[in-house]
Amino acid sequence: MGQPPSPEQAVPTHTIALAQRLLDALPQTQCTRCGYPDCAAYADAIAEGQADINQCPPGGAEGVARLAAISGKLVSALNPENGVEGPRSVVFVDEAWCIGCTLCIDACPTDAIFGTHKHMHTVIEAYCTGCELCLPVCPVDCIHLENASDSATGWAAWSPAQADLAHTRYAAATSRRADTLAAHRNSKAAQAQDKLANMGAHSRITDPDELARKKAFIETAMARARQRTSS
Repeated sequence: MGQPPSPEQAVPTHTIALAQRLLDALPQTQCTRCGYPDCAAYADAIAEGQADINQCPPGGAEGVARLAAISGKLVSALNPENGVEGPRSVVFVDEAWCIGCTLCIDACPTDAIFGTHKHMHTVIEAYCTGCELCLPVCPVDCIHLENASDSATGWAAWSPAQADLAHTRYAAATSRRADTLAAHRNSKAAQAQDKLANMGAHSRITDPDELARKKAFIETAMARARQRTSS
């Protein structure tokens, strides 16, 4: 386990509470246009004074006003470097061209894309946040945007209920992916441990002393790897 944060590293309680209020005011699209990996990271950055409140295009001008009211910062125009306010979009997959690579499934923050390897995928529209993260990873450009809110933009195109659903699905997707990664690592570690225990059968080395040295070297390397993973 890693060492607990020192007092000077610990985040003040009031900053944590502020970050939570800011997070609750964000649209939860998890689009990363703000420059942070997700809405929670952006909220943390604002609370810690490391980011401005005008970096969320999906929230639009009203979103900036909401963040200003919570943070006490002055309202400002959206930073064009992060994008512009526009209608809410959803994506759809052109199934005639989909090759079933699953790259879009891995990229979707809310598990809104359904499909399996080498089978065509489809988008569950109610779960799509319009984040567009699936677009650049598609190798055959078979994913397209569709206007889902006509001329409405920002929070006029996105409801608190949709934000809550997106937040819930993002949390579930993040947890599932972490569990999958942990299971994969554990499986690989078990395979490595099995080979280590039966090194004679898996190695071309026949000299017992050389085999013992190799085994000791691998055991040390595996111990370092376990320490890095647990820290």
